[in-house]
Amino acid sequence: MSKNGRSQNRPRPGNSGSRAGGTGAHASGRNGRSMPANPGRPTARGSYTAAPGQGGRKPSNSRSRGNPATKRQREQARKQHYAPTVWHRDHRVALVLIIMATVITVGVAFLGPSAVTLTLGPRDSWLPPWYVPVKAAKSADWAVSASIWVAILTAGLGLFTGSRALADGWRPHLRRLFALGVVLSTATCLVPPLTSADVLMYAAYGRLQTIGRSPYDITPAEVFRSQYDPVLTLTERPWTDTPSVYGPITSWSQWLANYLGGENMHDIVFWLQMFALVPFILTCAGVFMLAHGDRNRQARAVLFGICNPLLIWAVLAGAHSEALSVMFAVFGLMMMRKSPVLAGLGIGLAGCAKLSIGIYGLAMLWAYRREPKKAALLLLGTFVPMALCYIVWQPSAFFQVLRNGGYVSVGSWANPIFRFFDLFATGVHAKIIVGVVSYTMLIVITWMLSRVVPWTAAPGLLPGQDPRRDPITIALRTALVLSVAWLVTSVYTLSWYDLIVWVPLAVWAMSRLDRLFILRGTFLSLAYVPGRSIDVTPSLDLVATRVRDTVSPIVQMFVLAAIVHWWWSDRKRRQPKRVTAEAADNMPVAA
Repeated sequence: MSKNGRSQNRPRPGNSGSRAGGTGAHASGRNGRSMPANPGRPTARGSYTAAPGQGGRKPSNSRSRGNPATKRQREQARKQHYAPTVWHRDHRVALVLIIMATVITVGVAFLGPSAVTLTLGPRDSWLPPWYVPVKAAKSADWAVSASIWVAILTAGLGLFTGSRALADGWRPHLRRLFALGVVLSTATCLVPPLTSADVLMYAAYGRLQTIGRSPYDITPAEVFRSQYDPVLTLTERPWTDTPSVYGPITSWSQWLANYLGGENMHDIVFWLQMFALVPFILTCAGVFMLAHGDRNRQARAVLFGICNPLLIWAVLAGAHSEALSVMFAVFGLMMMRKSPVLAGLGIGLAGCAKLSIGIYGLAMLWAYRREPKKAALLLLGTFVPMALCYIVWQPSAFFQVLRNGGYVSVGSWANPIFRFFDLFATGVHAKIIVGVVSYTMLIVITWMLSRVVPWTAAPGLLPGQDPRRDPITIALRTALVLSVAWLVTSVYTLSWYDLIVWVPLAVWAMSRLDRLFILRGTFLSLAYVPGRSIDVTPSLDLVATRVRDTVSPIVQMFVLAAIVHWWWSDRKRRQPKRVTAEAADNMPVAA
């Protein structure tokens, strides 16, 4: 074992090659150091996969197809490829922690309504979400909340350990790891949602459409305060007096859940959970396909996608609709090398589900900036669904969607600053000041990230092609830069919003953003436990509030500072090279 505890079986660093995941013959190891990429190896079908960035295949060997001995030898060789010597780079520890996080989450939800588990009303069918109502769970505020905190911390530690194992040479069995993620995701959606009551509002907005009202023009509270409704009366504060801020496609899915679930909140929530689960799985499958041809990137795509316990918690445990828009956006990214019109159609449908996914649209347009014809076709494909949804179908939806910009989330970096200015100014003026600071930082952080995020070719780029001219490479990198800058500087940010970052990050090369977003996602998730506007014991309320309004904002500020430090250290590293080059140019030439 080496001094720093790293595995001795890890491939030795090479002397040359591009940065992580590039098109050269080397892939990155820990801290960006290069190491030989996986050589061509026989696949399960007897063909050969080339090393990352090397096109072509070796002829298939029909003799090895179906040979148990050959398959066993390949499996043994794969397992022997990586032998960790320290726990924090051990893939087995990572998988145990990831599974444990989901088991704790599902176990708490299975106990039935509590401080963290939603109350869904009477059950009239055998449909999920399933639970065994334990009366003690309702009064055990501390026990269930602490269990979820443990689950989130376990999830963050498991993902961190898995990312270090990947950087250190672990090459998992991709299909099995993907299947594990599907199982964990599905299990999470078979029990009641936790901590966030947003899914109850989704049901309420769908219910308004069912009874002939528009969720953009009327609030659920306006209805249930004047008459009894079996669905609307089960909603929770604080959003009952707020019209819908979701796009028309998301609103349609909410109506469909009500159509399928009838007047029973329990059944409606089940369908909403399915409308979160299926897009999430399809999104992660699309991310995996974006990484095709590069096993190293595919491993990242699976671990940071479908098997990401922070995403499973943030998106699926609360049955959030975030994956619906991202699913269409990933389809658009997949089409960029093939058809600008289909790429535009994908991002247009994504915008009809949630308008903030327009960040991806800007990234795709930037990728086509040197090709005006393709840029025009992209805009045309985007305009068609957007016009149909926001002009023809739901004209009032567009203005309601913009309402999100007027809130300040308690767990964000902006909340302490907002509270400070709110002491001697009106709330409106405090929001204006914080908003100006936010947009200024957005510009600065975007520029900084554009300087430090490495240029690495997206998988599938043919040998010899310039990644800076490849539309998918440009779009992925730009989407990563914009989405990271948007989320870390936004005054209103929540853990499930991070899905738009994890998609390009999962396909991209290893960087400091991996650890920063694991840290950010962990503490944003901790900040909203119990996360509901209900009465809990005073001691739990005190601790939960301090985590939400003190610990989480400090962590979000640290993430901002870490990005600035990344840019500064990279600038200092590059500066001596420029000075040396200028000195060499100014040296007198011998006669």
